[in-house]
Amino acid sequence: MKGEMLDCDTVMRLLWDYLDGELTPGREAAVRAHLAVCKRCYPQYNFERDFIEALAASRREHSRPNDIKIRVLTALRAEGFA
Repeated sequence: MKGEMLDCDTVMRLLWDYLDGELTPGREAAVRAHLAVCKRCYPQYNFERDFIEALAASRREHSRPNDIKIRVLTALRAEGFA
């Protein structure tokens, strides 16, 4: 697949897999090459990438893993497991 040229429809179908790092190296390179030159697809890529980053940041801001850990350990201790 070296040098594979992808059309816009194919790139849009592959975009989430591309952003998730789930494509083969050759397919990833083909999507990257298309995005580098396509004025139609690149804005959609930017939007979806920014959306994923905002979602991840929100998850980090609102998660409380230490609170959950403390509650679980407290409950286990109360039941005699820890």
